[in-house]
Amino acid sequence: MPQRLNYTQQSPELTKKLLDLSMALSDSAIEQTIRDLVQIRASQINGCAFCLDMHVKEAKIYGESELRLYHVAIWRESNLFVPRERAALAWAEAVTKLPEGGIADELYERVRGQLSEKEISDLTFAVMVINAWNRASVAFRNVPGSADKLYGLDKAGLN
Repeated sequence: MPQRLNYTQQSPELTKKLLDLSMALSDSAIEQTIRDLVQIRASQINGCAFCLDMHVKEAKIYGESELRLYHVAIWRESNLFVPRERAALAWAEAVTKLPEGGIADELYERVRGQLSEKEISDLTFAVMVINAWNRASVAFRNVPGSADKLYGLDKAGLN
C-alpha cells in the first residue's frame, strides 16, 4: 500500500515537537534495552509495520539478540526476559490497550516492585510517545524500511 501523505512535511512543527519528546526519552530513567522492548511491543499491538521495522533494527544496532527480538511477542511464555523487563512489558501493554476500568492496582504494584516511581513515570511517557508515532504511521501508511538510510538503520544488517 502506498503512503497516504507525508505528515512530517505537512505538520513539520508538530512532528518536531514529538521528535523532541522522543529524543528527551534517551535521558530518561529507563534504560535503552527496555525502551526498545516497549517500542517493539507497542508497535506489535498497534499493528504499526513502519515502527516495528524501525525499532527492531534499532534494537539490533544497540546489541539486542535476535532471539529476544523474536520473543517479544511471546514475552510471557519466554524465559529470556528478567522481571524488570517483564514488568515494563506488562505496563506497556496496559498503557497501550487501556483496559476498561483503568489499569489494575495489582499490575501497578507488581510494576512498582521492579521500577521506581520515576522509572514508571518515564516508562509511561515512552509508551505514550511510541503510541503517538504508531498512530501517525498507521493512519498515513508509512512504508516499512523507507527511512532506513536516513536513520542509519541499514547498519542493522536486517535488510
